[in-house]
Amino acid sequence: MVAKLERAQLMGLVEPNWRRLYNFMFRLTLDRDRAERYLVDVFSKAAAQIDQKPSADGDVEIWLLGIANQLLEDRLPRQPEINFDILDETLRSEATRTDVVRSLSDPMRDFLLWELKQGCMTSVVNCLPPGERAAFVVCHVLKLADDQAAKSLGITESAYKVRLSRARKKVGDYLAPRCEHVNPMNPCRCPARVGTALHKGFIRQVGPVGGEVSLRKPTIPPYGRYGTGEGNEDVPMRDIAAIYGGLPDPDPSADLAQRLVDQLANQ
Repeated sequence: MVAKLERAQLMGLVEPNWRRLYNFMFRLTLDRDRAERYLVDVFSKAAAQIDQKPSADGDVEIWLLGIANQLLEDRLPRQPEINFDILDETLRSEATRTDVVRSLSDPMRDFLLWELKQGCMTSVVNCLPPGERAAFVVCHVLKLADDQAAKSLGITESAYKVRLSRARKKVGDYLAPRCEHVNPMNPCRCPARVGTALHKGFIRQVGPVGGEVSLRKPTIPPYGRYGTGEGNEDVPMRDIAAIYGGLPDPDPSADLAQRLVDQLANQ
């Protein structure tokens, strides 16, 4: 059924929507390859149901997110694939290694501190059950209004608020006593964890001056230790919503949209 759509129609469906859908997929899977594979399946399902596509542009994203969420509900395990204990074991089980940060040049140091923050925050979300994870992401990462968020997840607004409340509590309970970005007096501080994160492959250096661009586009500068944004004071954000609302989009392959259209056209 996908092949019945012209390439121009497929591009019109894919191009305005794939980036935010990829962001949603990646945050819920923490896996680039799976996010890309699932994205093909989402657009394939959407193309097969093209007669159900809303006429208003603003409603198309909600429709596509609904398809994406249903696909993830069918494929993701009911329980998280990682948990808070695994995250602690990965990043906090070894002695701090501040020597690694001191040995880095300023650009690389800032880059890796930024990467560690983004990777850790996304991993925390992946410790939530899929339903709560989806509610947290559509609220704090995609920043949808409550009615749109609930519609995209195929649940009532009251059920959405319950899931979101549970997700916020779990994320807050984990970060509040640990993370310096919530409270600078907390024991888990990015400069002390960079060495462990590099050693365990949680982040990695690439080339002589760069780090892994795993969760942010290379055009976005790191803006200091806390990543509060250009022109803002470099201090902990403290608020969970502000921290997650400031996460940059992941950086998929530049040709992903074209590859999506090619795969859909050839089905």
